Amino acid sequence: MVRGAQAERRHFLSAVYRRLAAAFGPAGWWPGESPFEVCVGAILVQNTAWTNVERTIDGLRRRELLSFEALHRLPPSRLAPFLRSSGTFRVKAARLRALLDFLGREYGGRAEAMRAEEPGRLRRKLLAVDGVGPETADSIVLYAAGHPSFVVDAYTRRVFTRLGRLRGREPYDAVQRFFTDALPPDAALYNDYHAQIVRLAKDVCRPRPRCAECPLEDLCPKRLAPR
Repeated sequence: MVRGAQAERRHFLSAVYRRLAAAFGPAGWWPGESPFEVCVGAILVQNTAWTNVERTIDGLRRRELLSFEALHRLPPSRLAPFLRSSGTFRVKAARLRALLDFLGREYGGRAEAMRAEEPGRLRRKLLAVDGVGPETADSIVLYAAGHPSFVVDAYTRRVFTRLGRLRGREPYDAVQRFFTDALPPDAALYNDYHAQIVRLAKDVCRPRPRCAECPLEDLCPKRLAPR
């Protein structure tokens, strides 16, 4: 029975991905030019929209501050004003500083060096950094280090609750296992699958869904997620 349920889930998740990829084309995410930028963005995007993060990233780049060396020289009190457009900028300055200290201590400030770390070990190390929760850790493991670690966010919960596959209040790790128990551990697949979910949720499966435009319309029981 368990094997049958897992096979059905694998078939369903594969069908969802094929539909989304056919409708939207390759999505590709995260919008960062380097592993270090991914790390910075993963902190800044907490509890805000990516458009706000883009303004912060652009500002740091214009000021030639978008490097480990430049940011690590700044104490949180001096860093915070540069993060204002990302919201809760004092909190994020402290969290970014904690991540910078981690990168300096563990990898000599070279975010790309995380690629050589065993994925599970890297994730555990990241979760021990102040201000880094599961979503942030998985974003860094997947998009900066290139390891298969499926990212779960609010968009994921919304889409798959409406598809009738989640209740909406499961713990993060349980939602992650919903995907990883049924999909092969492939970083490129996890990257594009999450990007497809983000695109669907932002453009179609909105708080007020545009069901007529949805490539999953015939798969969806239209059980709207709690708002």
